[in-house]
Amino acid sequence: MSKTKNILFIMADQLRWDYLSCAGHKTLKTPTIDALAARGTRFTNAYVQSAICGPSRVSFYTGRYVTSHGATWNQIPLSVGEWGLGDYLRPLGLRVALAGKTHMVADMASMEKLSIEPDSYEGILTAQAGFEPYIRDDGLHPDQLTNPDLAYNQYLRNQGYDGENPWHSWANAAEGENGEILSGWYMRNCNKPARIKAEHSETPWMTDQAMKFMEEQGDEPWCLHLSYIKPHWPYMAPEPYFSNFSKNDIPKANRQDHELDNPHPVVKAFMNHAEGRNFAREETRETVIPAYMALIQQLDDELARLFGFMEKNGRLDDTLIVFTSDHGDYLGDHWLGEKELFHDCSTKIPLIIAGPDLAEGQVIDELVEAIDLIPTFVDSLGGSVPNPRLEGRSLLQLLKDGKVANWRDYAICELDYSHRGARLELGLDVNSCKAWMVRSENWKYIHYLGYPAQLFDMVSDPLELNDLGQDPAFANIREEFAQILFDWHLSGRKVRKTISDQEVEARTDSWQKKGVIFGEW
Repeated sequence: MSKTKNILFIMADQLRWDYLSCAGHKTLKTPTIDALAARGTRFTNAYVQSAICGPSRVSFYTGRYVTSHGATWNQIPLSVGEWGLGDYLRPLGLRVALAGKTHMVADMASMEKLSIEPDSYEGILTAQAGFEPYIRDDGLHPDQLTNPDLAYNQYLRNQGYDGENPWHSWANAAEGENGEILSGWYMRNCNKPARIKAEHSETPWMTDQAMKFMEEQGDEPWCLHLSYIKPHWPYMAPEPYFSNFSKNDIPKANRQDHELDNPHPVVKAFMNHAEGRNFAREETRETVIPAYMALIQQLDDELARLFGFMEKNGRLDDTLIVFTSDHGDYLGDHWLGEKELFHDCSTKIPLIIAGPDLAEGQVIDELVEAIDLIPTFVDSLGGSVPNPRLEGRSLLQLLKDGKVANWRDYAICELDYSHRGARLELGLDVNSCKAWMVRSENWKYIHYLGYPAQLFDMVSDPLELNDLGQDPAFANIREEFAQILFDWHLSGRKVRKTISDQEVEARTDSWQKKGVIFGEW
């Protein structure tokens, strides 16, 4: 029987899979994360279900595809009928808590309809994707929207940082030559360090919250979702981390001029967004990426502090540790910024898992998905898998010996870009902005509603520089993947989520046994 007692589910926000030294980055060193990989398993082909915070995280938290849970973009409420991580783990005896970001928006209309009081225990769990919010902080606090009682701002004021919103004016701002505040909302200011001391910035503060939670729990079992906001923008790094990197440390952009010649219409519209135009400039990359790398280095150092605390308290011996990200960051690759579209720098994520009774030092190339984590957690605790709601598969056998029979042939990622300026440029209504990625071992197929497909040969073109979506020589490949996507929509999703397959099997053709007779003479 597994010795797993606790689960530490660590997520960095907007961390690319290839910005770790264990994944091959040549100038950024991440010794703590590398050490975690050395004592566990690193997956080289892990994909999110959507490359944007909200829908990606909801897929992590529900174990369901975006089309299934319906929260297709940021700020779209998660239906009150969906189950969250806590709904699966609390019955197994764990306290399930959050320290950090979820991007979760509650379905308040349905809660009101069902007379669920938001401040009740059930209401809080329903409104927080099944988590107990030990400390929730989504990490983006513009002056116009900031709650003056934000816990992190209270902490900063106690450390002597003044102002109505020190999150912005200190932690995510620099100081100009004349003492003026330079806002981190503008990437041009990433070329200076954040005004705050490193030990008071967001990443160590959230690490402190995690250690406080573990200390309070003692020997009682728990699952903690430790969800760091960085290295997500604002890309403001404090000293001494800021000075550790320069433009000489950044990788060359993965892009070629021919990608600008007649690009796919949706891709072109994203290139025309502000982040696309700005990251097309080398000056932007040289300004932003050193700060991005500095934030990752700080995260690695804070994980070292956290793991040291856990080792001292005996928690490394009974805790399953997961390290991952909710999506990547283009950083100018393919002439794009931000994330959302389907290149690997956006959709592929780091995924490292280590824990009791698991293999060490494995590197696994199988296609895995974000929705696989909840089944893995349940399985590692001895719970029942599969579940009628869960659409992922447990990774436990892979984690133990690197082998599993009949593994998946492809991974799915989705996009609803109805909220973005690209919709207006393309003249689309809000229900026409849909796209899907099907990633197999050798190919990546992207289907856009109303537009031609894209196709990349991931064997001969792993950098995804040559779009074969219009090449007649590959028409049969595109047709094959269109059929795979069609079949996935029809049978690859669990829409019958309130009853198990076993119950359906037991009910099949059983009506006469219950006295219900029809069609007989």
